[in-house]
Amino acid sequence: MLPAINYKMYVIFLFGSLAFSIGIQYLAAVMNWPPFSGLAVAIVVFLLFPLIIRQRMKRTGNYGDTGTGFFGQSQGVKYICLTCNNRYKGGSCPRCGSKMKRADF
Repeated sequence: MLPAINYKMYVIFLFGSLAFSIGIQYLAAVMNWPPFSGLAVAIVVFLLFPLIIRQRMKRTGNYGDTGTGFFGQSQGVKYICLTCNNRYKGGSCPRCGSKMKRADF
């Protein structure tokens, strides 16, 4: 089984693939390859490498920080009633029964 990759490793591999693709373009220019062949190889590497890493992450079941929600919060979405300014979870306000609400993250 392959080792799990977290978000930090994903970013490192992403920038590594970018450096590799720039290196391929440089080598293509130095070795006088046909025009745009280095760019084609770089695009293929830059598109396929992150897809392979993402597939590997899905296979191992490690997605990094999956327990957190929006901006690292794990409590979920709360709402604020527009009528009485009560903070609550769910459909209608438990204090006044109004369904007019706004999301509070």
